[in-house]
Amino acid sequence: MKYTSYLCLSFTFMVPNLLMADKNAEIASVLAKTGKPTQSDSFKHNKLSKKWAANKGEWKVTEGVLTGKELQADKHAAVLTWKLPNRNSIIRCSFQLKDSKFFHVSLNHQKGHLFRIIVDKSGMILRTDKNKRDPKSKPITLAQAKGKLDPGKWYTLQLEMQGDKVVAQIDCGLKVEGQHSSLDTNKTGYRFIMKGDSLNLDDLNVWKLED
Repeated sequence: MKYTSYLCLSFTFMVPNLLMADKNAEIASVLAKTGKPTQSDSFKHNKLSKKWAANKGEWKVTEGVLTGKELQADKHAAVLTWKLPNRNSIIRCSFQLKDSKFFHVSLNHQKGHLFRIIVDKSGMILRTDKNKRDPKSKPITLAQAKGKLDPGKWYTLQLEMQGDKVVAQIDCGLKVEGQHSSLDTNKTGYRFIMKGDSLNLDDLNVWKLED
């Protein structure tokens, strides 16, 4: 891959004093205004709708909360897809790391992996994915925000995608943003990835933005 053909911004932010975090918190958008969500799921019916596909791992809804668990037999992180094709959009969710080693929100395009937000106890990373069809391709870290996350607390994550720009925020004060020409493309859906014994998700909302 010739990196000179891409606009790529990379930043690392330190957030020593994180703000209070909460479940289903309101987060001001950066790239576009939001109104009523175009899609929502709070798992009130204690089951996954047909818009969801459990690709790997075990995903269960209990008392209105979705819990993911890695299965050793899969030899792969647990993966769940919300089958909502998009290009420019905002997605917000509540999460609790619990006993997970990491939590990703990943976006693919028709030809494979595209980019992801990586969240763990030490902060958040915005990273493009390797193009598996190109042996010279490598993932690129566009931005990183460091700050301790309590695995027992609920947080709210918001991911915004508009053209070649991406902004992700957690309501405790962590924020990453970056720009890369490969990001301006159609995405196949939203993928939630975790490794470990348990990750809790809830309060999912999506806003479709104008292309």
